[in-house]
Amino acid sequence: MTDLTDSTNAQRLGRTAEDLAAEYLVSLGWRVLARNVRNHYGELDIVAFDVKTKPQELVIIEVRCRSVGKVQGALDSVSRRKIGSLKRASCEYVDSIGWTGFWRIDLIGITLHERGNFDNYTIEHVKDITS
Repeated sequence: MTDLTDSTNAQRLGRTAEDLAAEYLVSLGWRVLARNVRNHYGELDIVAFDVKTKPQELVIIEVRCRSVGKVQGALDSVSRRKIGSLKRASCEYVDSIGWTGFWRIDLIGITLHERGNFDNYTIEHVKDITS
């Protein structure tokens, strides 16, 4: 028998982490265009415009969340395979909207300092993880 509690908690954790990441991006002056975009190659957590770059860049953001004490931190949890999947899904998305400008893939890692406590966390933002 499958325990749905763990998957439900993981989904709730992921959704809350994405909410925090989106709030962080807005605080930078970015414009969030879409969330949880699905296509044949996978899911894109957040799509946004980095309006501070000239010209504006379309940014695909992968969000990862971990608690302190986990063997692997939030930023370290993105494998080469995942980056390849993100590239394919991002290319598909960029083509589908007809974007011809600059674009990149960023990573936002959220570390909870207490398991399950979103009141005490750290955000790390790594730009252009594919270069």
